[in-house]
Amino acid sequence: MINLTYVFEVDPNTRYARELRENDPLLDRLIRRIGPLRIAGERDGFLYLTRSLVGQQLSGKAAATIFRRVELVCGTIAPDTVLAADEEALRAAGLSRNKLGYIRNVAERVKAGDLDFQAFGELEDEEVVRSLTSIKGIGRWTAEMFLIFYLGRPDVLSLGDRGLQRAAEWLYAADKGDGLAHLQSRHAQWKPYSSIVSLYLWEALNSGLIAEEAEFE
Repeated sequence: MINLTYVFEVDPNTRYARELRENDPLLDRLIRRIGPLRIAGERDGFLYLTRSLVGQQLSGKAAATIFRRVELVCGTIAPDTVLAADEEALRAAGLSRNKLGYIRNVAERVKAGDLDFQAFGELEDEEVVRSLTSIKGIGRWTAEMFLIFYLGRPDVLSLGDRGLQRAAEWLYAADKGDGLAHLQSRHAQWKPYSSIVSLYLWEALNSGLIAEEAEFE
């Protein structure tokens, strides 16, 4: 039996979802239309960051293919196996020289004890972001995704995420401003559940809802 861990299990009728819906009629309709969400989490912080680094600037399909190839080379994705793996084999699997360097840098930081994933649970969001972005190859967006999908932090809004910007522009099409402006202007009213809003906006994209309709009806 597969034992899945969910970082988020959201039902439209939970207290926090109702609060979001009551404050925003359009968001209310979106949440009710999409319904419950379950977001599976990753238990291994190094594995999560490796997958993120592999996927940078790639489509989901291409990233998954390269990650599987890297996994075959390493046997299992762990700091020791990544550092011990043959560089040419990893390059042949599809890793660029830069990405390989980034991943091995993370592996070295973990082995040296400079990157303690368990300790992140005690840190504030911005402290986690600062720690992760001090590592070459990890930018703010990757750190924000780590906060949401690894740590399950409830109040993260990645303003630079193009998917969120596009979804916000679609949802609030009747209002003036681009997607970034919509995210910025509504961020305060979404607190402290910005991550939940983000999940529903992403799901509007992933489910094809935005592609199907010019505006939300």
